[in-house]
Amino acid sequence: MADEAKAKGNAAFSAGNFTDAIKHFTDAINLAPSNHVLYSNRSAAYASLNQYSDALSDAKKTVDLKPDWAKGYSRLGAAYHGLKQYDDAVSAYKKGLEVDPNNETLKSGLADAESAQSTSYRSREARESRAPMNNLFGDAFGPDMWAKLTADPATRVYMQQQDFVNKMKELQRNPSGLNLYLQDQRVMQALTVLLNVKIQANGSGPSGDDMEMPGSPPRPADEAVKEKEAVKEPEPEPEPMEVSGEEREVKERKAQAQKEKEAGNAAYKKKDFETAIACYTKAVELDDGDISFLTNRAAVYLEMGKYDECIKDCEKAVERGRELRSDYKMVARALTRKGTALVKMAKTSKDYEPAIETFQKALTEHRNPDTLKKLNEAERAKKELEQQEYYDPELAEKEREKGNECFKEQKYPDAIKHYTEALRRNPKDAKAYSNRAACYTKLGAMPEGLKDAEKCIEIDPKFSKGYTRKGAIQFFMKEYDKALETYQEGLKHDPQNPELLEGVRSCVQQINRASRGDLTPDELKERQAKAMQDPEIQNILTDPVMAQVLKDLQENPKAAQDHMKNPSVMNKIQKLISAGIVQMR
Repeated sequence: MADEAKAKGNAAFSAGNFTDAIKHFTDAINLAPSNHVLYSNRSAAYASLNQYSDALSDAKKTVDLKPDWAKGYSRLGAAYHGLKQYDDAVSAYKKGLEVDPNNETLKSGLADAESAQSTSYRSREARESRAPMNNLFGDAFGPDMWAKLTADPATRVYMQQQDFVNKMKELQRNPSGLNLYLQDQRVMQALTVLLNVKIQANGSGPSGDDMEMPGSPPRPADEAVKEKEAVKEPEPEPEPMEVSGEEREVKERKAQAQKEKEAGNAAYKKKDFETAIACYTKAVELDDGDISFLTNRAAVYLEMGKYDECIKDCEKAVERGRELRSDYKMVARALTRKGTALVKMAKTSKDYEPAIETFQKALTEHRNPDTLKKLNEAERAKKELEQQEYYDPELAEKEREKGNECFKEQKYPDAIKHYTEALRRNPKDAKAYSNRAACYTKLGAMPEGLKDAEKCIEIDPKFSKGYTRKGAIQFFMKEYDKALETYQEGLKHDPQNPELLEGVRSCVQQINRASRGDLTPDELKERQAKAMQDPEIQNILTDPVMAQVLKDLQENPKAAQDHMKNPSVMNKIQKLISAGIVQMR
């Protein structure tokens, strides 16, 4: 059940349905709370939704459950990074690398975390360097600002000018905006009063001796600005940035590489593989910083059946992608393509192992539904090939004989082991299924015995032993009507088989006991309880037509006789009688 929920979660994650993925992983965790992989997967889903606090909680649980698993530290580092706790992120990645020093995901995560950590330190230092100035002016525009400006004769007159009052209110809210008002001499004068210092505006404003007196309105600040702008010399246009010859050449080579790629794509679509390879090769020579040229060339080699060349290009793309820190999806694509080539080359079950490992690596980079499908197909093909390689009818026959010897000695568990090995060697051996069913019957494992008997009949419908095994198990389980059907089906293939005939006789005898009402109350109660668990009996009892038939049997004998002429109705009535639900008196 936990594996099923996990599989649903993986599928939802691959499809980008992270909320559904979290739900399925949670269900799986409830069923298997000690499985570290489930917490790791849910952490990744939370992180994809930017719910980094929840992702961190699951990542910590993953590491607690499996301290020697590198991916747990990768999840932990990613969660800390998302929470902007860069120091903790760096520490988590470093601990993971102690567990797996060659883990590329951890290396990449560490580099990103250290970069973010460095940027964070620089920003903090810049803020701290600005703090003294902000604090200085913040104190100047404190709550006693208005009292100082009103008390001073030089600034008292400005308090009647609304534009000045608005500017001072704005500065009180945001002192760092002072540079916006430095052209207004009234603000500069107010600043000298508030800071209790003399400020000379580079000779452009009046000195303290010729400061404007009350009654002489100050020159509007806007006019002063316009006047200054009028005499200001125009700034020269910035010269275009010079590009070195080397940079220009690199840019041109990249552009030419993209053109070669486009030409290769067009040739590939036309099935002109040789031209496509030539174009992609030229693109790689021009620009080795784009691994898509290598993966595209690998795709062409794959189509041509040149699997070794395809694998080499894919491995080169993965290696170069790691160096360039390329998109994980591109690296995953290269690994998937390599896995596909390995599958094409596989001839034995062992050959599938590197392909399966490669697909699994691709999924750790990026969970792509197509890659997951290829992995499942490879695992299924490996299993089928293993069965074919293990197939040996001669060894199967020897194992079956060993099982027969153990059965005669009443060593039923040992007999089951030999019959099971015989079936691994030859899954189509109906006799081995029949014999193992007999062992299960002796051990009282009726469901397992019934399953083997049914498989025996499926493989060889004309093998009488299959029917006798199945019928005997059903009879022992007191399902007499089903046992009767099984024996009758066997008699179609072997009409004179004594075991089948005896089985029919025994079943009819038991069914007649029920129809005559010869069962004891306990036997009747037991049979009815068992019958009510049978889906077929349940369907008969819930059928509206049969409900009317049963009613007529009690209240309308003439109508009941008409119903009995219908073979289908008669067959269902017979089943109810056999089950002890209906008794004929």
